[in-house]
Amino acid sequence: MNSQLTAYVSLVCTSGVLHLYLCLYAYAKRHHYTNIARFFILYVASITIYCFASAFGLMATTLDQLKFWTTLQYAGMPFGPPLGLLFVMQYLGLKVTKRRVIALLMIPIVSLVMVATNDLHHLHYRVFEVDPRLGAPYVHQEIGIWYMIHGVFTFACMFIAFLLVVSRWKETAKVYRPQMVSLMCGQLVPMVTAFIYLIGWTPPGFDPVPSVLWLSSLLYLWSINSSRLFSIMPIAKDVIFNSINDGVVVLDESARLIEFNQASKGMFPALNKSMLGMDFEKVWHRLSGGAHPSILDVTRELELAVDDAKKIYQIRTSSFQHGNNKGRLIIFTDITELKRLQVKLEHQAYYDELTQIFNRRAFFEKCEQEYAAAKRAATPFTIVLMDIDYFKKVNDTYGHYVGDQLLIHAAKVCQAQMKEGMLFARYGGEEFVLAWRGSTLAEGEAFANQLRETIEFRPLLTEEGPISLTFSCGVAAAAKDTEETLNQLLNKADKALYSAKHAGRNQVQAYKADKQFTTVQ
Repeated sequence: MNSQLTAYVSLVCTSGVLHLYLCLYAYAKRHHYTNIARFFILYVASITIYCFASAFGLMATTLDQLKFWTTLQYAGMPFGPPLGLLFVMQYLGLKVTKRRVIALLMIPIVSLVMVATNDLHHLHYRVFEVDPRLGAPYVHQEIGIWYMIHGVFTFACMFIAFLLVVSRWKETAKVYRPQMVSLMCGQLVPMVTAFIYLIGWTPPGFDPVPSVLWLSSLLYLWSINSSRLFSIMPIAKDVIFNSINDGVVVLDESARLIEFNQASKGMFPALNKSMLGMDFEKVWHRLSGGAHPSILDVTRELELAVDDAKKIYQIRTSSFQHGNNKGRLIIFTDITELKRLQVKLEHQAYYDELTQIFNRRAFFEKCEQEYAAAKRAATPFTIVLMDIDYFKKVNDTYGHYVGDQLLIHAAKVCQAQMKEGMLFARYGGEEFVLAWRGSTLAEGEAFANQLRETIEFRPLLTEEGPISLTFSCGVAAAAKDTEETLNQLLNKADKALYSAKHAGRNQVQAYKADKQFTTVQ
């Protein structure tokens, strides 16, 4: 073996030993690393096989030995680039699925089979023989169709992996850039060397790629020790930043836009990279079409029209400082559905399902507040209880569906007569209640009688003909300078209502302390 060949073998073995050490080191520490170490171990193992098979191939003395070691090289070499691409993809936070893994490993598997069976079809090598001038272990070869397919695929994997790493360079903190350098060189070194080999700039009959792979292994070792490759990945920040559901906008200390995540892009489709560096006030005008909302120093809710749909966002801000750089984060949380659900639940809690007016619970909650305000201001407060006359007879005659329609009709007729400040609700069954402050007993009587007359002359129109209805009403007003409660006042109105029904219905009676009741017909 001449000195030149000995040097080649030494370099290739050095590459193999360093990659074997990397493989064993990563495997031994795999429990301390993230999941990307798994692809890295497979990637480095394939290169190790390639390097050692190349070294033994350089010591071959017959054509059969050359074919055997070449086949063994293809048990590692074709798998290195796609495994390296999968390693880079997972490192960068890109989705690695089983389908993608299988798709990327199909061509390497076929290449291995093609080389192992080349004597049968010559699709990989049209000619594979000992170089007639240099002799073994140098090879004279002419490439076939599958060699070209395999070569294009191999270069594509390395080139795509290289571009993916380069694309994340700017957004990676300086402390983590050694990792990026090692990843870029790990793809660039074999790619450039293989290209030089293919265009004939290397010694004939000799593949130089395994002899330079030691450089990649040293870079990986340097990266593992200097920036904790596998343990801390810079891409974790980017993955988290772009995977959270909240929209995050980053401003510098001059309130200029410097970054935004995918969620904010989804919330504001007009947001794009061309706006980076712009004053946020101008950015906001483009996004919302409105004036600056003064959201930089407060937490608030904001309603916006986005793509012709109303959206409600909760906006929070927080300041940050990274080294000498200061800025502010604006966090947008889409609470549209939450607000809709909240409104729906409130409506169900406070509104009668049938008539869509306040229910008994809402009446008591709001009436307590109104009554307390009236007592503080020493203003009159009046309550009217109303009951539909002979409602049971309607249900028995026409059915419950018509009875429900009668309740809805009565509620709508009354609502049309309501004045500002009046509190109107379904009290229960066929009973309704009306309360308002600032009204005397006499005014309450007059308004109750107005409702009674209106409803009497507004029958419900049905397929079976008009159905007339009447009200009996009881009115009570709060006594001055007493500690009378709302329930006591309602009890007075209830007594007046009972009296109106007992006296023949379709009438209004008011509760008076001196004369018990007075009838208005």
